[in-house]
Amino acid sequence: MKAAIITIGDEILIGQIVDTNSAFIAKSLDRIGVEVAEMLSISDDKKHILDTFTQLQNKVDVVIVTGGLGPTKDDVTKKTFCKYFDDELVVNPEVLAHVTELIEGFYKRPISQLNKDQALVPSTCTVLPNKVGTAPGMWMKKENTVFISLPGVPYEMKYLVEEEIIPKIVKEYKRPYIIHKTILTYGQGESLVAERIEQWENNLPNFIKLAYLPNPGRVRLRLTARGTDKEVLEAAIEEKVRSLDLIIHDIIVGYEENETLESVVSKMLTKHGKTVSTAESFTGGRVASLLSSVPGASGCFKGSVVSYATEAKINVLGVPEELVDKFSVVSAEVASSMALNVKKLLQTDYGIATTGNAGPSKGDSDAEIGTVFIALATPTEVIVEEFNFGQPREKVVDRATVKSLEILQKEILKIVQ
Repeated sequence: MKAAIITIGDEILIGQIVDTNSAFIAKSLDRIGVEVAEMLSISDDKKHILDTFTQLQNKVDVVIVTGGLGPTKDDVTKKTFCKYFDDELVVNPEVLAHVTELIEGFYKRPISQLNKDQALVPSTCTVLPNKVGTAPGMWMKKENTVFISLPGVPYEMKYLVEEEIIPKIVKEYKRPYIIHKTILTYGQGESLVAERIEQWENNLPNFIKLAYLPNPGRVRLRLTARGTDKEVLEAAIEEKVRSLDLIIHDIIVGYEENETLESVVSKMLTKHGKTVSTAESFTGGRVASLLSSVPGASGCFKGSVVSYATEAKINVLGVPEELVDKFSVVSAEVASSMALNVKKLLQTDYGIATTGNAGPSKGDSDAEIGTVFIALATPTEVIVEEFNFGQPREKVVDRATVKSLEILQKEILKIVQ
């Protein structure tokens, strides 16, 4: 079973907003075995929408459209649906009652004609009730393709996908199983990982596919199995994961689809009753942001000092000025002092520190652009590592942020074993 996702709105095409709806819909469809064949973003133009519908007709089983359902003149999706299905708009009494209650009962203001027009739907459509907004979803079928229209407001779209669309597709369509397993690796690049697992990859059965998903400092390996027997697929995936672990156990940090390095580190710290703090310069709080993004992080992450300027390192963190003068602000000695001092200041078991020249200029140090020092103060020692992550600036910051957590994760493993 195949689907296409269309987002309608000029604001997406000019980069004014980011399309997050397509990603959410795609993940939701994938969970129930529906393969997304295409994702498209198109303008609020009736002809363009009609042409796109025609191109997708009978090419996919389901077309999900988001956007263009507002009450203003630039929202043309409902009228375009009528044109495509040779239908007309009629007032749906249930939708009108809901909109009236929402506007007059919840918002405490008189309902306008524009509000009432939200109850206009094609006469032959199946209405998908939107309990969290005014624009209902619409389900219409033409030949072998179902066209589903959803509001573009993310929380309204998510409600309709979870409460209406997914249950209806599950009920009405027979679908294959799609099983995913994602292995998280850190510390080696995509090409090196590929070399290490080449023979293993070549021996995968034809119903299991491997995808490499690289990011700075990490590579996710996603196994995808498709078939009609769920138990067979799950067993095959697990067997392949076990054999992969024997090959690259040293760089694997997690297995869950949504597991991240910061989540893994947070769980490890919490499990062993350990705490961490950060002192960041050029990373600007990125390490702290990742750690604090994990639910329950307050149990292990105590805080951060973003000492971006040299004077902040001296006056806030207490890095000796003579240390800076002698070794420069981008040095192993300053990184070590930052890590020790933040650990002491916030009374944690571990202290992470970052200092470096991310570019484009050298700032207060003559160190080569791309040079980074990452220090980790542990309960017994201070570990300092030097890197050169090159350019551009964003790459340096991203890689240093990930590397900081990787160093912490490896050290926790050594301490608690």
